[in-house]
Amino acid sequence: MPAYADEIVQYAAGLIQARVRLDTGEIAARFGISRSTLFRRVGNREKLMGEALWWLARGALDRARSRWERDYGGVVRNDEGRLRYLWILERYGLAIMRDQGFVWLLENDHLTAMRVLTDPAGAVQPRLIAAHLELLTRDVADAGLTPLVDLETLAFAVVRLADALFYSDIMAGHTEHFPKVTLLLRQLVEGAVQIPR
Repeated sequence: MPAYADEIVQYAAGLIQARVRLDTGEIAARFGISRSTLFRRVGNREKLMGEALWWLARGALDRARSRWERDYGGVVRNDEGRLRYLWILERYGLAIMRDQGFVWLLENDHLTAMRVLTDPAGAVQPRLIAAHLELLTRDVADAGLTPLVDLETLAFAVVRLADALFYSDIMAGHTEHFPKVTLLLRQLVEGAVQIPR
């Protein structure tokens, strides 16, 4: 039975979570295919890493969304008045910062990981911006908010700012800054979509 790209990506994501370096030769051997076949199916090591990181990121976002729905249902603000998007963003950030495989990757292969995570044409950043845009668009519509900037620009700004702050803090081991980072992101979003306080 041939190995399909999604199986290979999930295997690579599992390696990251297990804190194992992605080795395309080992991965190809694991699936009983040549390195050239692996390349045709999932690209080079960086492309595979990007797909695996996106698979992990999407899972963290989906879990945060599901938790909101379980805890608060279809409302756009919780009992504290927190906008659904901001609550999900915070839970997503916490999940990423607590993911030992992700932290290990940033600490041990930081140049490649940062290049893959922040590439504007890569597997992670454009999809993450699109996911943020979808969440923002839904909340702005459901809450009747008035954006001061277009939501695509806001989603881009949130992702790029979070990239700069979260990833550098993880690499430096300064996870105690997380509350300040989320406060900064919350102020950015609340100001940009005119959320009454």
